Amino acid sequence: MTLPIEFCERMRALLGSEYDVFIRSYDTEINRGIRINSAKCADTAAVAAELGAAERVLWCDDGYYTDKEKISGSHPYHAAGLIYFQEPSAMCAAEVIPIGARMLDLCAAPGGKTTQLAARMGNEGLLISNEIIQKRASVLSENVERMGLMNTIVTNESPARIAEKFPVFFDGIIVDAPCSGEGMFRKEPQAAQAWSVEHTLSCAARQKNILDDAYKMLKPGGYIMYSTCTFSIDENERVIEYMAERYGMEICDIPELAMLAPGIGSYPGIEKCRRIFPHIHKGEGHFAALLRKSGFAEDTKEEQTRRRKTKNTALLAAVDAWREFEEGTLNIKCEGEFVLFGNNLYLMPADLDTDKLRIVRCGLHLGTVKKNRFVPAHALSHAFDIHSYKNTTELDVSEPELKKYLRGEVIPGDAQGWCVIAARGCGIGWGKASGGMIKNHYPNGLRCY
Repeated sequence: MTLPIEFCERMRALLGSEYDVFIRSYDTEINRGIRINSAKCADTAAVAAELGAAERVLWCDDGYYTDKEKISGSHPYHAAGLIYFQEPSAMCAAEVIPIGARMLDLCAAPGGKTTQLAARMGNEGLLISNEIIQKRASVLSENVERMGLMNTIVTNESPARIAEKFPVFFDGIIVDAPCSGEGMFRKEPQAAQAWSVEHTLSCAARQKNILDDAYKMLKPGGYIMYSTCTFSIDENERVIEYMAERYGMEICDIPELAMLAPGIGSYPGIEKCRRIFPHIHKGEGHFAALLRKSGFAEDTKEEQTRRRKTKNTALLAAVDAWREFEEGTLNIKCEGEFVLFGNNLYLMPADLDTDKLRIVRCGLHLGTVKKNRFVPAHALSHAFDIHSYKNTTELDVSEPELKKYLRGEVIPGDAQGWCVIAARGCGIGWGKASGGMIKNHYPNGLRCY
């Protein structure tokens, strides 16, 4: 492929004798990967083996190299939220950030790091997943739903607005920063055509602004995981130097990524940063650095003004309808903060002041209330362990009925009333059964085959 001359000159200066090997990597195959959703499956290796994915990604326990032509988005395991297609290098950041009760993925679309982080959190605590671009935020929300996340609120805001709303609030923040994309030229050749030195510098300025906001939201003792998919020192090491010098943040060791190349430069601690080069490892170009804010978090009973002390009549009626549905359909009882948007009922992972924030998904979408009837949301079929549902119909991947269901067709079944259609013990969607048949409630926009 044709690469910008100035980019090549900068990479030659960066890599020295390794430059020729690096350039030849652009003529090799792209490494594709999947990550098995450990929030839904304890034995992720068994799922990978079923899919013919034998080689594990070194820096991610649940990540595997695979051929996407053999495993596509129409696979039932994808519909069930068991797998997520993710570039292997992009799996490193969310795998190593220390986990706390309150986490933030600040630049989150399309959702790889969010869904990976939620799985590491055991789908508990609070995870806010933010994306500033509305269209991308919608894709993010769809992936949050498909992967069965219950602890996640999806927002469509600027980092500055999130910082204004949640000062000194989070235990950990992932900033997978918008960048010049140098590390993705092999995968996205069009990015190479748009590249310029000026663009890398403008990206670096934006990255520092985003990190300024992230610092404001971080508790003392909390961590920022900063990552990019670029080789540029201006966007990587110099951004980390900026945070260390301006805020006194500690550049931390990342022992889980010890197999990767160190950061470049003589600034104290910069060698603790980690790089992925495509001529050394099986992945596209990537950079990761872990920063810690000085001090120790103090536990306070009231860290934020609570909201909705009184419940309105519509919300109370919606919760009543939900409880009736819940009793007849689930083996568990959901507790938490119920929120009503129009006639849509959500269960929030925490009682937060989200007033005037652009919310795309406010936790777990339970369903809608229609004339005192409760209709379950698609997200609800993905949220719980299969044993939490009273009525289920398990279908093997090889069964024609599963393909019929994913096409939106009626299928045979002995269940009664609302039931969850499942594959490998994971919910795929809802059906409503009577008379030996199950009426299909799989969303129109997801139907395939």
